[in-house]
Amino acid sequence: MAGPARPRVGSELNELAIIEDGAMLVAGGKIVNVGRYADIKLFIDSETEVVDAQGCVVMPGFVDAHTHPVFGGNRVEEFEMRARGKSYEDIARGGGGIQSTVAKTRAASEDELKILRVIRRLNKETELNYIPTFLGAHAVPPEYKDRSDEYVQCVVEQMLPAIASQKLAKYCDVFCESGYFDVADAKKVLLAAKELGLMPRIHADQLTRCGGAELAAELGAVTADHLEQTDTTGIKALKRANVQPVLLPGSVYALGKSKYPAAREMIEAGLAIVLATDFNPGSSPTPSIPMMLSLACTQMGMVPAEALSAVTVNAAYSLGLGDRVGSLQAGKDADFVIHDCADYREIAYFFGIEHAQATYTKGAKVIARRSQTLPSAPSS
Repeated sequence: MAGPARPRVGSELNELAIIEDGAMLVAGGKIVNVGRYADIKLFIDSETEVVDAQGCVVMPGFVDAHTHPVFGGNRVEEFEMRARGKSYEDIARGGGGIQSTVAKTRAASEDELKILRVIRRLNKETELNYIPTFLGAHAVPPEYKDRSDEYVQCVVEQMLPAIASQKLAKYCDVFCESGYFDVADAKKVLLAAKELGLMPRIHADQLTRCGGAELAAELGAVTADHLEQTDTTGIKALKRANVQPVLLPGSVYALGKSKYPAAREMIEAGLAIVLATDFNPGSSPTPSIPMMLSLACTQMGMVPAEALSAVTVNAAYSLGLGDRVGSLQAGKDADFVIHDCADYREIAYFFGIEHAQATYTKGAKVIARRSQTLPSAPSS
């Protein structure tokens, strides 16, 4: 995945910089050198630990640029309700949806502002690297029913200053959507966040064409996420402002909808596209990046190489981490995965299967699985 020190666009998304019979030298948690084994083996001595990944694909670790991993309970009842014909919007109007998870998360342990505090703990206690985003303007709480203006004021005057003073988040995101926060309220929250040093992101145009993409462009947001309903006008606005689109096909699939984001049009417009899971208990209950790769290729017109660029190097840049992770290049963190497959395209092709055989963070193995044997050709 080596290349220019910026997100990939256009035809660059197909340029994976594959090294056949390759090798990588790691020391002190960093990548020291990458190249063909014939060259790298010159640096191997008796004290070097050698990991043989022959026949496998070694890749940068996936970067999930939009995920909601901290929540209480689940929403399996709503899953069944949707299977019986109720829509996401119908369930939300009945008190379900995001409010259901908010209530269960509030009932869990930890203090107020608990999600961000839990994420801070996870960064200390686990090998994964979490980048915290404040999501206070995601749904209006029940106690503010019919008083959304007061809630927005609370977010702006109380929550955001507390978040900033405690350095609990790097970004602020607003769910800009009909029935949640309109463009005016979203703008008010994000401008206040920017003044406090939090960079803006927007859940935009997920359920309706509500102007979220244009607002993201106007504010110079880092990303505009979802974009299922975004049209050519919105895509052009994102391009003019150099906003990265983060596409979340898992939520389209899980909600039983059929309108996926216009990934092909965005790529042709020159946008630095990103794919992510949107892992959450309601609209996308999966943490599987390989599943997103499959959906991108089968439902959104992307080819495997484009999809892999979107979940590695482009995703890393969307989080301000492009100088550290997202590609296997000298000087970057040695965060990589050994996939039990002979061709990178198999990761999207064999969907519903975990290909990762071993995962390394800063050069240390943190997860190892028994390898799976998959057919390379049909058997009789």
